Amino acid sequence: MASVYLGRDGQLERRVAVKLLAESVGRDDELRRRFERESRLAARLQHPNVVAVFDAGEDAGRPYIVMEYVEGETVADVLRRRGALPAEEAAEIAAQVAAGLAHAHAQGLVHRDVKPQNLLVSGDGRVKIADFGVARGDDLSKLTQAGTVLGTAAYLSPEQAAGSEVGPASDVYSLGVVLYELLTGETPYRFDSLADLGVPRKPPPPTPALADVVARCLAADPSERPSAAEVERELRRSAARPSEAPTVRIVRSRRQRLPAVAILVLAAAAIATAVVLATRGGKSAPTPAPIRPVAHSADTAQQAKNLADWLRSYSR
Repeated sequence: MASVYLGRDGQLERRVAVKLLAESVGRDDELRRRFERESRLAARLQHPNVVAVFDAGEDAGRPYIVMEYVEGETVADVLRRRGALPAEEAAEIAAQVAAGLAHAHAQGLVHRDVKPQNLLVSGDGRVKIADFGVARGDDLSKLTQAGTVLGTAAYLSPEQAAGSEVGPASDVYSLGVVLYELLTGETPYRFDSLADLGVPRKPPPPTPALADVVARCLAADPSERPSAAEVERELRRSAARPSEAPTVRIVRSRRQRLPAVAILVLAAAAIATAVVLATRGGKSAPTPAPIRPVAHSADTAQQAKNLADWLRSYSR
């Protein structure tokens, strides 16, 4: 439907994302109206967890939207790179999405296509909802015909898959699917064809954590699902229970690794302790000789060799 380009705002000297309607579909009145509506809907949303819209217009008959450029990756990228995430990180991501959805719902907007590909994660761990291209405004006329299915199958609510009326609860269902995937590395349901969407769905197996909030989000009856604001509150409480830790960094996190020399030092300390304990095991054991320190060297390779020699001398 459209292409997205990285652009530069010459006046404010900042990078922006420019979404330009494809020329091949620019003549389709319905798609054109939907594209123009996206800019109006998104411009109404001012929230740290929603991609901001700066401007909109038309160039040579092709509508465009100028949006905030989010440098980072999508949640789909995170899942491909890392698979299932720890419960604290999954809860943090989902809580931020829930906060953005709660704001949109308060403005009368339903996203209708919540999925990992539409969730952007910036370098500082901020999650932002993107692409309100299939969103519905409560105060706007519907552009899709009854029975039309929008969104990605694995994340569609039952009522949305059936082509029925959708509301905020449909976004909550999709958020529940995303949270399930964050916790397990896979979606709760798999579909081989569009016909499978109409088949009654069995409750998914329990997830390793946050099972209650996931189950309530995935309730078949929309009236039994919590609001996005309630989901955020529950996820914030769940994330705070284990250690009351601050927000978990969720993007491009790098595990701290001990250098090889530090590992050898720990091993040496363990062996030295074992040697001392062993010499004290019998009453008639002779007094052990003092353990000399490891020769120090500023060169890493030489220091490793010194440690290796030290270990051999005390492991005989």
